[in-house]
Amino acid sequence: MPRNRWPRPPVRPDLNRPTTTSTGSQAETHACRFLERKGLRLVERNYRCRRGEIDLIMRDGEYLVFVEVRYRGSRGFGGGAESVTGAKQRRLVAAAGHYLQTAHAGREPPCRFDVVAVSRQTEPDWITNAFEAM
Repeated sequence: MPRNRWPRPPVRPDLNRPTTTSTGSQAETHACRFLERKGLRLVERNYRCRRGEIDLIMRDGEYLVFVEVRYRGSRGFGGGAESVTGAKQRRLVAAAGHYLQTAHAGREPPCRFDVVAVSRQTEPDWITNAFEAM
């Protein structure tokens, strides 16, 4: 089979299309504002360590809340909450443990893990105490 002699034109990304990072950042900002309207207070955003990343760490009364923000452009592939797999939960729990050791050593507050599913079509879906630390 003969090879095509003509070089392919370079593939150029659509410069008008938002990147995954910018879309995720916007979803986190939207979720943060939503939770602040519900009375939570932001402690830290995008906490990263070797064990994983936590999108938002917030205070809800006495609780320290570790929030995973999931964005879906449409519900065609399921909602954002369904995408928080067991592996993702383990990484979140490990990152939360690291945060507690470094920021709250010896005086750990009660904690919970929430998920905020953000989509373009609807108000954010806030799932409190979405899963337990294993």
